[in-house]
Amino acid sequence: MVNTYYMNRFAAVVLLFSVLVLILSSCSSIYMPNVPATPMFSKQGEGYLSGHVNLKGNVSGNAGVAISDHIGIIANGSYVNHRKQIKEFKQYLYEGGLGYFTTIGKSKRQIFEVYAGYGMGNSIETDLRSTTTGMQPVEIRDMDFEKIFVQVNYSSTKKDKINLFGAKRELNYGTAIRMSRVAMKDFTVDEVDAEKEDNIFIEPVFFTRLALNRNWQLQYTTGFNIGVNSNEYLKAGNAVFTLGVSYNFGKKKK
Repeated sequence: MVNTYYMNRFAAVVLLFSVLVLILSSCSSIYMPNVPATPMFSKQGEGYLSGHVNLKGNVSGNAGVAISDHIGIIANGSYVNHRKQIKEFKQYLYEGGLGYFTTIGKSKRQIFEVYAGYGMGNSIETDLRSTTTGMQPVEIRDMDFEKIFVQVNYSSTKKDKINLFGAKRELNYGTAIRMSRVAMKDFTVDEVDAEKEDNIFIEPVFFTRLALNRNWQLQYTTGFNIGVNSNEYLKAGNAVFTLGVSYNFGKKKK
């Protein structure tokens, strides 16, 4: 039986994050954060793959492998192609990292990870207007960027499984908090060089995974970003709100 207190607390956290996502997603930025890798390794030889998508055309993929009992490697990539009535946004991003992981507690149901890494990508944001011949660009902003990040992951697996879809299924939840420094390498406005910007982003993400079977999990992810610097273009504003699946292999049978 599912613990009522736990479920109420979980629902409150999801509601809070969802409200923040809706508020922040109304802002505009030339940078969109990706879904971070959260492999939650426990021993050497484990592997992790995941894919995520949302209604804004944001597609993210993650991979990871535990190369020892405490050292893991992660890789992330994302692609965005989203168009509103008067704005078009495209971005690609890829990154990699190296980190440390360990289990916590007697039951080993809690996992702690910390990673550091580097990434690079490109964003193109276009303002549009309606004309007699269709939508035409008003201003085009093109940015090549690089980033360095430090990321802390924590997850906990619920001891009691929940009854769902005719079977008892494992539920785990967690948080990834990432601090990223994103800096423009090249930046143009209408193909004219413009002043470059950089920013430090705090990117908290909340995720929940429901086991479909031993290896596959359904994942819901929500989060937002906070920019330290006050910039005109490279600023906070785009939220993370995705649904995806993850595949883990190499784990011990429970």
